[in-house]
Amino acid sequence: MPRDKSPIGKTLRRPAELAAAGLVPPTALPDLERVAASFAVAVTPAMAELIDPTDPADPIARQFVPDARELEVRDGELADPIGDGPHSPVKGIVHRYRDRVLLKLVAACPVYCRFCFRREMVGPGADGLSPAELDAAIAYIAGNPDIWEVILTGGDPLVASPRRLAEVVARLDVIPHVEVVRIHTRVPVVDPDRVTPDLVAALKAPRVATWVMLHSNHWREITDEARAAIGRIVDAGMPMLAQTVLLRGVNDDAGTLARTFRALVAARVKPHYLHHGDLAKGTAHFRTTIAEGQALMRELRGDVSGLCQPTYMLDIPGGHGKVPLTPGYVEPGPDGSLTVTDPHGRRHAYPV
Repeated sequence: MPRDKSPIGKTLRRPAELAAAGLVPPTALPDLERVAASFAVAVTPAMAELIDPTDPADPIARQFVPDARELEVRDGELADPIGDGPHSPVKGIVHRYRDRVLLKLVAACPVYCRFCFRREMVGPGADGLSPAELDAAIAYIAGNPDIWEVILTGGDPLVASPRRLAEVVARLDVIPHVEVVRIHTRVPVVDPDRVTPDLVAALKAPRVATWVMLHSNHWREITDEARAAIGRIVDAGMPMLAQTVLLRGVNDDAGTLARTFRALVAARVKPHYLHHGDLAKGTAHFRTTIAEGQALMRELRGDVSGLCQPTYMLDIPGGHGKVPLTPGYVEPGPDGSLTVTDPHGRRHAYPV
């Protein structure tokens, strides 16, 4: 249930502010100050109002409120778990796949997810792109005709002003080989009032197609205000997809995932990816096993609409790209025949 307190009017950025709002006990402050010294903290009013401080397992708090376990670094955890660095030819560009690039416009977010794979690269004081650096990044895109899609990310690009967003989209629109601009954002759910008509207009251009990829992990994030913000984007002609991270203690059960994906589809957002947790430093308490994720996808397959079925994905550490972790349903027999397992676990012969 949401917290039963007066509205919170500002983003909470320090552990002491979280304690004053009743979101953490004062006794936790020494540990949380150490966490905040390493990893940025921000909880928007929209998310703070959803947190039930009486529930120690609250899934919204778990995503955004710092935890002392973030200081526990396991073997194999990395500062750059998906390998952006080796694929960055100029500042702000990540070119891992031939036909698309990331353009990391800003290094700030409206909230800081405790499981973020870029958690050591974003936050107050982190550098976004200067005008000269943006010029170099746009020049790189313009000089590479294989680039068909540009993905605006960061940080969260929707923390930039509408004026700056409109300028960037317009500059991409005049590059003939760029046909799609994709926006990766958490804003419509964590700070929906930011999705103003001016911001929506800034994302559109005369020629390129703009798609918006929403990051949402739990059905409680899809509030009336979030649905309205999503509606402003979709009604302007920009299709929306969603990416969700599989998180222990947040959404690692079939019921929560089903309710989350249904809430997204009902809001006109198509679930696209369910990401396996990355090997970011201090995030082991969020990660499931791959086998657990595959079992959840099998459980969803039989009883949840195909509209609500994302692809379960792993971003291979070291920058080697994403691969699907689709559960297997077909097994070859010794005589060349096939056995297919249905969503309920029953096995069936299939002729070849």
